Amino acid sequence: MTKAAVVILAGTEGHANLGRIVNGLETAKEFAETDGDELELIFDGAGTQWIPELEDPDSDQHELYQAVKDDASACDFCSGAFGVDDAVNDSGVVRLDDHDGHPSIRSLVDDGYEIITF
Repeated sequence: MTKAAVVILAGTEGHANLGRIVNGLETAKEFAETDGDELELIFDGAGTQWIPELEDPDSDQHELYQAVKDDASACDFCSGAFGVDDAVNDSGVVRLDDHDGHPSIRSLVDDGYEIITF
């Protein structure tokens, strides 16, 4: 059994960040589909900007995102800081604020999660 926290930090600008979101979602999907694995998919920092794009059914990554959405969460503070509060609320993605408005990475490490960032 593997416990993995895939953290999406890459914003939406540029080809390199597009590669990061695709690789991050593919990695998350692999853990989600493996029996016994536990997955946390966290959109943090500029990564929160992906949520409105991924929620769009016309997005090339929409189907991949839908495969892992149930394991997704977003940084509460960053959702506001990057102007995607409404989209995150509309998506139903859980908002994390365990550490001063941010997800607690330390708690994940303490719970035995491997942290993978994109």
